[in-house]
Amino acid sequence: MTPDTRRAHDHHARVDLPDWMRNPTPPRRTLGRRVTDLVERLPGLRAARRSLWRWRDRDRLTESRPMISVVVFLVTATATFALFAGLFYWLYLTLRDTI
Repeated sequence: MTPDTRRAHDHHARVDLPDWMRNPTPPRRTLGRRVTDLVERLPGLRAARRSLWRWRDRDRLTESRPMISVVVFLVTATATFALFAGLFYWLYLTLRDTI
């Protein structure tokens, strides 16, 4: 059969994988893995870790109420603009007499 007439259900020969892909070396015992094992062994730390995961996966206020994000942004932008305007006005008053 030529490649043009090959049907979709024709199977190809299996590809032999190298040994390092079939039997990978075990993961190294890094400091992070040791700390994770320690946390998993102690029940109090395991519970704290799970509660931290639940807290991280909660609905953020900005996701549940996006208008709050807009209002906070506008208030922050206005306050920043006022601070910079005040700073430049103060610099103007200070340097006006020296020039």
